[in-house]
Amino acid sequence: MLEKTMRMNYLYDFYQMLLTDKQRSYMSLYYLDDYSLGEIADEYGVSRQAVYDNIKRTETMLEEYEAKLMLLKKFQERQALIDQLKERADEAMLTVIEAIEELE
Repeated sequence: MLEKTMRMNYLYDFYQMLLTDKQRSYMSLYYLDDYSLGEIADEYGVSRQAVYDNIKRTETMLEEYEAKLMLLKKFQERQALIDQLKERADEAMLTVIEAIEELE
């Protein structure tokens, strides 16, 4: 469950601007603020089922965006390469690597 939550948080970070306001709000409350389905339903005056359906549809959309654009995959690959560089770098090179990381 934690792995799925982390993945959804990353996908949300990368693709949130492609979502509607309502989708962004539901996902933010559910994944970032740890609201329950019932709490979100109460907040918006809808059923828990409506919230659940919206979140599941949005999750599917985020996965479809990732399948096409692969922003998360590329990010993870860059991070792995940066980690390898850090392991092998001397002090001067670490400064350069940290500067590159700040650009992301």
